[in-house]
Amino acid sequence: MPVRDFAVYVGGKRLDQHVPFEETLSIARQHNGIAWMQMDHPDPAEVHALAEELGIHSLVVEDAINGHQRSKIEHYGDLLYVVLHPAIMDDTQERVYYGEIHVIVGPDYAITICRDEGPTSAAIIDKIDHDRTLAGHSSLALLHALLDAVVDGYQPIIARFENDVDEVEDQLFTGNGRVFHRIYNLLREVIVLQRATHSLQTIAQTLVDGSIFHTGSGSVLQTNLPGGDDLELRRQWRDVLDHAIAISDRAEEYRQVLENALAVHSTLVSMDQNEEMRRMTQTSVELAEMTKKVSSWAAIIFAPTLIAGIYGMNFVHQPEFNWYFGYPFALALMLGFAGVLYFLFKRVNWL
Repeated sequence: MPVRDFAVYVGGKRLDQHVPFEETLSIARQHNGIAWMQMDHPDPAEVHALAEELGIHSLVVEDAINGHQRSKIEHYGDLLYVVLHPAIMDDTQERVYYGEIHVIVGPDYAITICRDEGPTSAAIIDKIDHDRTLAGHSSLALLHALLDAVVDGYQPIIARFENDVDEVEDQLFTGNGRVFHRIYNLLREVIVLQRATHSLQTIAQTLVDGSIFHTGSGSVLQTNLPGGDDLELRRQWRDVLDHAIAISDRAEEYRQVLENALAVHSTLVSMDQNEEMRRMTQTSVELAEMTKKVSSWAAIIFAPTLIAGIYGMNFVHQPEFNWYFGYPFALALMLGFAGVLYFLFKRVNWL
């Protein structure tokens, strides 16, 4: 079985003595403690074997084996099934990685099944192992430690988003063409974090009001999980809920800022395009004016050229060839045609 680690907690503290994995649960019960069994990518047969030994519901087994579950909390008799999506920030690549932890909490045991390929879930679990102390004596206290570690893991991510949003606002009016891609990618990451924190809020709220353990108006306790009606533990749930709400609110604020930044960027791009179109239109108008002037002068020059060409053909029997006033007549005709065309083109503002 791909066991990552296993431990026994008695009185909220981890026992330092080494015990075989197969005896973890029995030793925990001998000491009136809880057993924590950690598994990384177990085979379906191994999960089924453990579920049969502990009486875990088949639907929990199915979800734990298939993975890719949304964050949620479900109640099955004397156990809780919780799916968490911890996150870790990779500063070298400036990227957020999300993991997936399936947590099965029984009366005197807790099972964590890590389904992500990266170090995300391992970092969360290592944090709890390093503390070696739980804020309570029950398996629900271990669930609280996991929830608290997941929420704490969101803090540096939201701080990084704050820094990135400030940089985006500074770059927005610099004309940097790549700022659009950065805004879009950052907005996508913020939305993913928002989904994770929203689900975590739902989980924490369910534990705070105790509705997951009760039926009807909430007066009937329907679980044998120790700590299900513990007031101090509810205060711990409330603290997790407050942190989750604070992160969710900040994520929503950044989302609105980024959506506004996208709108502003689109407006700036449209303004630049309109200015470019105005310049192109102005250039086209100027070219059209030049074309009209060139065409007008070409027409004016064409008329005299045509007349001069006709009288320059030098045929023997050409009319007016021997006429005394032929030359002045030709010049007058050329000037007359040119003057009429000039007057017409000037009247229509082509010249």
